[in-house]
Amino acid sequence: MSTHQIKQFIRKELLTEWRQRYAINGILLQVLASVLIVYLAAKILSNPAWNAIYWLIMVFVSIQSISKSFIAESKGKNLYYHQLIQPQNLLIAKFIYHAFLNALIALVCLLFYSILMGNPVAFIGYYLTATLLGCIGFSATFTLLSGIASKAGNSNMLMPVLSLPVIIPLLLILIKACKRAMDGTDPSQIGKDILVLFIFNGLLIGLAYMLFPSLWKE
Repeated sequence: MSTHQIKQFIRKELLTEWRQRYAINGILLQVLASVLIVYLAAKILSNPAWNAIYWLIMVFVSIQSISKSFIAESKGKNLYYHQLIQPQNLLIAKFIYHAFLNALIALVCLLFYSILMGNPVAFIGYYLTATLLGCIGFSATFTLLSGIASKAGNSNMLMPVLSLPVIIPLLLILIKACKRAMDGTDPSQIGKDILVLFIFNGLLIGLAYMLFPSLWKE
């Protein structure tokens, strides 16, 4: 693993995103529009509904923001990357970049959501920790699945289909941990859920790290 290659590729991704600011602006606009629609439809939500709708917004926004990771790359560019960077370094660089981007979007979404819908979270620190781990899990899952979908035809349609079975276990753990943080449950119980999230993310990242080189050779 080359730290220099990873840093250079992350820098490239940041510069590309900065030059194409319309993409991230579109995602942020989608977040704001989604939160505004929820506010106009139901100004008061119960804790379970508040939590569920927040993560519903985040799932679809994450798919949109990360799915273009490999799908948007041309075959020529992928061939150039194949000669330039090791597959593990490429995966790690894209994963770190998307984890950072996804965490930023999650914080912006949570801010808008809290301003319009109020913030009923009792333990905000635990909630933010679970949110960060959720963003890491989304990034690991969707980055790998984007690579798989890019090798098949009609990849834009294939990405949501592939992601649904994989993301459901992560969502179940994530929603449970965030719900306990909202309700002010015993911190030891929340800590167990966060530990499970941490282990689950480790398994996802490890699986992606092992599978990606074979996928990249195809």
